[in-house]
Amino acid sequence: MADNKSKRGGQDRSRVAGGEGYEVRYFARKHKISTDQAEKLIKQVGNDRNKLNAAAERLKA
Repeated sequence: MADNKSKRGGQDRSRVAGGEGYEVRYFARKHKISTDQAEKLIKQVGNDRNKLNAAAERLKA
């Protein structure tokens, strides 16, 4: 059954899909870290985008 197109929202934007290579590469490029570092952060922190952004900033500092 198809998704209900009337139910739209930002729920998916608040997470990083660690299993999707293009999302991991985008996250790594955005924060100027390696893809390996990005994958490790996702495993450690989870897939919450706000927490990952903060962790990536701490990693660079």
